[in-house]
Amino acid sequence: MSRGFSRIVLVGNLGRDPEMRYSQSGTPITNFTLAVNRRRKDQSGALQDETDWYRVSLFRQQAELATEWLKKGSKVLVEGQFQLRTYTGNDGVERMSAEVNADNFMNLTPRDDAGMGGGYQPRERDNAPASPRAPAAPAAEGGARKQPASPFADDNDDFDDVPF
Repeated sequence: MSRGFSRIVLVGNLGRDPEMRYSQSGTPITNFTLAVNRRRKDQSGALQDETDWYRVSLFRQQAELATEWLKKGSKVLVEGQFQLRTYTGNDGVERMSAEVNADNFMNLTPRDDAGMGGGYQPRERDNAPASPRAPAAPAAEGGARKQPASPFADDNDDFDDVPF
């Protein structure tokens, strides 16, 4: 029997500050909610904003870094395994929860926004500790650093219009 594969990548904003706790074995676990906004046209053609909420869990070093570098409102990319859970609320009504056990995250909040340390990207090449700061761009010829060109014409860091 073949095994399946489930992977999800989300970009959204934290709905609350990350909360870290420890498992019985001492493993750090960080949880936060992620709001993913999208815009669609309704039957009359008017644009409607919709928000989907996801519960995100990070583990080990990723959990510690998320607690240090993220806060409510931070724009973040998470990738991991998606799971839908059903549960019965205190009122007896059955509900569903969209959850992501994340393997990686990337802080997309620019550094100058509220002192956040944006640009964190986990390292997968080796077992060395990941740095919460993005690596410096390689020096161009002549020693000057060259910034990559933005694929967006009016580079205003507002990605709400991106259709994915």
